[in-house]
Amino acid sequence: MNFTKKLSIIVFSFTTTLISTAVITNTYNAAVQAAELVKNGSFELDPLVDPNNPNATNPNITDWTKSGDQMDISGIRISNFPEYNSGNQGLSLSGFLGLSYISQTLSTQPGQQYELSYYLASIDEAPDLDNQFQTFVGGNKIFDQEDISFQPYTPYKFNFTADASSTELKFGNWDRKGFLFLDNVSVKPVPEPSTIGGVAVAVSIGIWLKKKKAIS
Repeated sequence: MNFTKKLSIIVFSFTTTLISTAVITNTYNAAVQAAELVKNGSFELDPLVDPNNPNATNPNITDWTKSGDQMDISGIRISNFPEYNSGNQGLSLSGFLGLSYISQTLSTQPGQQYELSYYLASIDEAPDLDNQFQTFVGGNKIFDQEDISFQPYTPYKFNFTADASSTELKFGNWDRKGFLFLDNVSVKPVPEPSTIGGVAVAVSIGIWLKKKKAIS
């Protein structure tokens, strides 16, 4: 078998592998992107009481459960102050006596790693700082900050590994003198490192073969 014919077979074999890997990877990535676990994470499902009046906010939050003292729960409402990449609404957070909570139970796969992300804003300014924001995943507190001063919607990201088929996502908050705002809450599976590595190898092989073919 001459070199040209042998190289042709090798090129065909590697190209077929490359295409198969790309198809599998793209299918996997599409599935991951579609596998959003949080329902109503952008708080768009409940209409504002009055879109022209930011003070007439909606206390109903579809797919989320509110808990805490009734006085504090009343401060958790849909607002027309969204993160700029996330629709027309966000969640306004305030409180009077102590922490109140919103939570949602997610369907997870034990051993799978996930990325939690959300955007948090504060309109409070010193010296009038008296607020707190907490994040819990599966009962574990992964974030807790007090006296958050003025900030626009700011991204927060955390990775966690699920240890059960269901995982509770919960946020605690209070703000006695102003408002915190939450939006664009998301939990998605993290792609396996082996998959990402396979893509890099496949792409490298493809580039090498293209150069080799051009030289031949």
